[in-house]
Parts: sequence; structure tokens; C-alpha cells
Amino acid sequence: MFSFFKKDPAKKLRNTYNAKLEQAMKAQRNGDIKSYSLITAEAEDIWQEIEKIESNVKPS
Repeated sequence: MFSFFKKDPAKKLRNTYNAKLEQAMKAQRNGDIKSYSLITAEAEDIWQEIEKIESNVKPS
């Protein structure tokens, strides 16, 4: 009934994911490829969590 009050559980993760991608881009532009690869790996882990959450959410 009040489903519009429920927060999207993946929204916070998406913001974190986008921040990690931006952080990785900045590391790559500065020539720090090692940090770029580590941050990108963290972003991929976050993306897998997002996909897991979204696959469990049933459409209304």
C-alpha cells in the first residue's frame, strides 16, 4: 500500500559505484595504473551486489 515510502536498496550502492568509477578514472589519468585496477575491481564487486539486489526485487 505504501510502497512509495520504501527506499531503493540499490540506490546507495549505485552512488558508491559511480564514485568508485570516477575515482578510478582520476587515478588512470594521473598514470597510477595499479590504483586504477584496484579501484575498478572494487567497483566490479559493488556492481555484482547491485545486480544481486535487483534480481531479488520483484516487480509490482
